[in-house]
Amino acid sequence: MTDFKFMPTPRHVDIAITGRCNLNCAYCFYADEMEALHDLPTQVWLDLFKRLGELGVMGVTLTGGEAFTRPDFFDLVDGVIANHMRYDILSNGTLITEKTLKEFEKGKRRLRLDSIQISIDGSCPEVHDHSRPNSFNRALRGLTLLKAGGFPLTVRVTINRFNYNDLENVAYLLLNEVGLPGFSTNEAYPCGATNRFEEGIMLSVDQRREVMNTLTRLNEKYDGRISATAGPLALAGQERLIKEAQAQGLDSLPGRGYLTACGGMFSKIAVLHDGTIVPCHVVHQLSLGNIQTDDLLDIWLSHPTMRAMRERRKISLDTIGPCKDCPYKGYCTGGCPGGALFLNGDINQRNPMDCYRILIGEETYSPDKDRKLT
Repeated sequence: MTDFKFMPTPRHVDIAITGRCNLNCAYCFYADEMEALHDLPTQVWLDLFKRLGELGVMGVTLTGGEAFTRPDFFDLVDGVIANHMRYDILSNGTLITEKTLKEFEKGKRRLRLDSIQISIDGSCPEVHDHSRPNSFNRALRGLTLLKAGGFPLTVRVTINRFNYNDLENVAYLLLNEVGLPGFSTNEAYPCGATNRFEEGIMLSVDQRREVMNTLTRLNEKYDGRISATAGPLALAGQERLIKEAQAQGLDSLPGRGYLTACGGMFSKIAVLHDGTIVPCHVVHQLSLGNIQTDDLLDIWLSHPTMRAMRERRKISLDTIGPCKDCPYKGYCTGGCPGGALFLNGDINQRNPMDCYRILIGEETYSPDKDRKLT
């Protein structure tokens, strides 16, 4: 089990500054919250940034919804900067124009910007727009403007049934035509909007296997310029480690055999667009309090849910029903707690989406059939 050092204050905070979005993506994990919650006014966010600066937070990620839909977006950026923090932006790219880029030239906005992540889910409108309706041309224009302007830029490709057979073209577009140094990948998970569309958008086990092979081949072709911390490419890396261990006669790997997949809660925390504090945007169901009524530091240090999220690293897979007799448990980390929560109703369970036994066909699993939540 890997020992994570618990930070006395969060080093980074992910902030959904708005629930408004100009798209309606088929796999949005934040879809329900966008409809049910209300945006906070400018001053409340500025007050939060002041508090974060006092705590020594080093950086924030500004996301949504679509962050650029807020008319006061750059006022919020200036508030982050005024409190001595750096920032990232997650965006669908469709609202980025020449005027947007000029706004970044004011003050220290570019100096303190670490990256802007744009989502691209296909090599053409016919593919991309299945996941992100009527947006490909605008997203690609925003992306190319940022690239031409020399902005620190990343791209995320979320793989699903609409685009899994377009990855060769996506890689060519992003790495050759746009000229990015690299891009990252993930996959559509069963939460948020995906819950409503999973039969039409989530990868099947066979499709996931095909994508693992495709991305591995493409990553070799492009000299490691494709990355992932989750999804098929990450699973391909895990499978490679397992097979290497088995070839060496090892039945376990260091730091495995426990629910150790996520270490984010040791250095990060998140805030929803109505001010609700959560451990992570993926587990937005786990409300810890609100920035308007509760102190973020108190929650960080002592909230029972934060403690539970950290303590799950001590839970052996020997104690988890589907895992205790698994021959691969010594290689496993249990997967993302967000998927475990959505599919099992409990963060202290495995995430079936990351299960090696399911991946290689030794266990059959259907999210619709086995989901515990209503």
